[in-house]
Amino acid sequence: MSYCLNPTCPHPENLTHTQRCHACGSSLLINDRYRILQELGHGGFGATFLATDESLPGKPHCVIKQLRPAASSPHVLQMARDLFKREAKTLGKIGDHPQIPRLLDYFDRDQEFYLVQEYISGSTLQQEVKRSGPFSEAGVKQFLSEILPMIQYIHSQQVIHRDIKPANLIRRSQDKKLVLIDFGAVKDKVSPTRAEASEETALTAYAIGTPGYAPPEQMAMRPIYASDVYALGVTSIYLLTGKSPKDMAYDPTTGEILWRDHVHISEHFSGVLGQMLEVSVRHRFQTAGDVMRALDLVPYMDSLAEGMVMTNLQKPGTQPPPSTRYSVGGDSGPRSESMHSSQTARMAAQIRARRSRNGPDSTNLNTTGRSRRSPSGMTDPLSGPRSTGRRRSSSPKVDIKHVLDAYARGHRSFVSYDFSSMNLNKVDLSGANFHEAKFFQTKLIRANFQKTDLGGADLAQANLQEAVLRDANLVGAFLNNADLLKADLRGANLSYANLSNANLRGTNLCGSDLTGAKISDDQLAMARTNWKTVRPRRKRGLW
Repeated sequence: MSYCLNPTCPHPENLTHTQRCHACGSSLLINDRYRILQELGHGGFGATFLATDESLPGKPHCVIKQLRPAASSPHVLQMARDLFKREAKTLGKIGDHPQIPRLLDYFDRDQEFYLVQEYISGSTLQQEVKRSGPFSEAGVKQFLSEILPMIQYIHSQQVIHRDIKPANLIRRSQDKKLVLIDFGAVKDKVSPTRAEASEETALTAYAIGTPGYAPPEQMAMRPIYASDVYALGVTSIYLLTGKSPKDMAYDPTTGEILWRDHVHISEHFSGVLGQMLEVSVRHRFQTAGDVMRALDLVPYMDSLAEGMVMTNLQKPGTQPPPSTRYSVGGDSGPRSESMHSSQTARMAAQIRARRSRNGPDSTNLNTTGRSRRSPSGMTDPLSGPRSTGRRRSSSPKVDIKHVLDAYARGHRSFVSYDFSSMNLNKVDLSGANFHEAKFFQTKLIRANFQKTDLGGADLAQANLQEAVLRDANLVGAFLNNADLLKADLRGANLSYANLSNANLRGTNLCGSDLTGAKISDDQLAMARTNWKTVRPRRKRGLW
């Protein structure tokens, strides 16, 4: 079908390959190359259409936004033009990111503006939740591990999205990656009374945002980077509950969304979301990087537990110090074994207190399927209670069933186990911790992690020699000091991963994405790369 863009056309639908509209005579090829197939949406400032580019081989699909203001006043028309141009400028500036639609064309015809974007095929997160129900805590953490590096990249380009919400996040069909859409103005302008009950984007003067998802400072036309952090927090609550913010009560004195009674999540994650959703800007996480660091504290503290808690358990008759509430905004301190003993004791007490509060992590299955607890109360969820004070001669072997069962129950720490040659391809292990503990080393030699989700995972110092990580998601993963000798990382997404001091001799990085990754030129020189390798500064091939 060919669709006519004349707003006054009485019958805009035409047969395929028709050159002119049968009803009004308008040309059906926009700019002599784009054929409109159907309307995707419209509002007070314009409309969005699915089209094909008939000037290119294969006639690929694209999205065309047409500026079509409903009001004719000079003020409204100027606002629409400014916002439309701003979207084109923004997409031209940041559209090179693989999770942001590319700007393909931008032109005007008959005093109407047109913007052509890459077409993203897939379902929005809003559609996913309505179809399949709310996400689990692990699912939302995975969502954040994928979206936060993207937001960090957008902010690094001095851009504030201002309209992050489930309807603007599409899971791309071909690779299941999230794509953030809608960087501009083609949305409905709503009145203040309508905005209270609407989830459409409001354009009030030059303030953009969806009521409920946009924080107060943004609706007051003073958006900052932390405004996107707030919207991301509200989006996370929607994914956990399936409820939009307008369906939840507010504290009338603070304006805070009363969301905690609607979710069942760990105390740590609740604290992170709470700080993302602070109404007061000064108490909110200021950047996407702040949130990433807060979420990365979980595997870090679990890895410390393997070594540090034992020190205190060895002292008979020693009473742990009073538990301290864990602050998600606090300083985690350096990853070092030279920490002062009093700091170690306090950290160990925090870990024990958090584990006792969380409950499910304190009793898990071991390799025989039975729950075992040591006299000290310390449990190894995969192979029984830990010995204390002595180094093991070898790491215990586990199988994939028990790993996945433990992960499904919320367990994330898998330090000191032997995963050599294990087949863990195409599974979700996002946020898992394989960090080398003080007394034991995690062995992942020749393990198969092809297409496995390891977003945000802690693989620091792990032995990954000859491991297969082809097409794996390693966004924001910790791989510092890991041994990746001859590992296969072809096509892996290593965006914003930490690879400092990792052994990359003979590592295959052909086609991998290293956008924003922490890696040196010397390391890359030891690895195998090709023209498809995306370098840390978004360059393909040579520097």
